[in-house]
Amino acid sequence: MRNLTAENITDAVIEQFAGCDDARLKTLLNSLVTHLHAFLRDVEPTEAEWGQAIDFLTRTGQMCDDQRQEFILLSDTLGVTMLVDAINHRVTSPEVSESTVLGPFYVPDPPAAEQGQAIDGDVEGEPLFVEGRVHDEHGEPLAGVTIDVWQSDGEGFYDVQKEIEGASLRARFTTDDQGRYAFWTVTPSAYPIPSDGPVGQMLEATGRHPYRPAHVHFMLMAEGFETLVTQVFAEGDDYLDSDAVFGVKDSLVTEFRLQEPGRAPDGRVLDIPYRHLCYDFGLQPR
Repeated sequence: MRNLTAENITDAVIEQFAGCDDARLKTLLNSLVTHLHAFLRDVEPTEAEWGQAIDFLTRTGQMCDDQRQEFILLSDTLGVTMLVDAINHRVTSPEVSESTVLGPFYVPDPPAAEQGQAIDGDVEGEPLFVEGRVHDEHGEPLAGVTIDVWQSDGEGFYDVQKEIEGASLRARFTTDDQGRYAFWTVTPSAYPIPSDGPVGQMLEATGRHPYRPAHVHFMLMAEGFETLVTQVFAEGDDYLDSDAVFGVKDSLVTEFRLQEPGRAPDGRVLDIPYRHLCYDFGLQPR
């Protein structure tokens, strides 16, 4: 490993991994070194530029804590998260729902809720009734499916971004014997991803906006089926074609239909307008 040059250093580094007993790890590192070195030869960064890159990654890590994951934002905004998702979740049937990004605001083990329950707590906003069914790849209803839901409020904030106690606008439901789920919430709005850190600086420097279209997050889990992580987007939103994290798919866009005051689908009577979101999910066998 002497007299290394820009031409032979890649082979020298890969040779050092020859004794790695983990075949998968060896494959990953060899490919990483090969492509990273090829990138550097292609762009030929100055030492100052490479220092800026190291500083950017350092500051990205420093922004991470229990409430925020800046590296997820970086992965999302570079399209890496959606590429990994596309590689790992290829849909094999038209009855199966498409997946999309998890996002940085998921909190494991949200509070359990009953069918039809409101999850908005003290959050004010336009009422939204959400309902639908969950079925298998043949269209047969699936009972006992665990569904985690989470979303922003009408101003674009998640509970973890606000100084409040307990969970808000997130809950866990279980489908009934007909595969149905239902809950009340508030209508979410489009919102910017956190842009006060390195990722936001990258977006600004490249002339990109940080906004995501209005959506509700879903995670569906059932024995014998792949976990489905997805989002349902509001039709007509201004940011559907420029989502900062590249997460929109046509099959996940639907109308949050505006309804006049009166009796809602669950029998509740409202004296103000509300919106109605109806969406069915199909799960893929594991």
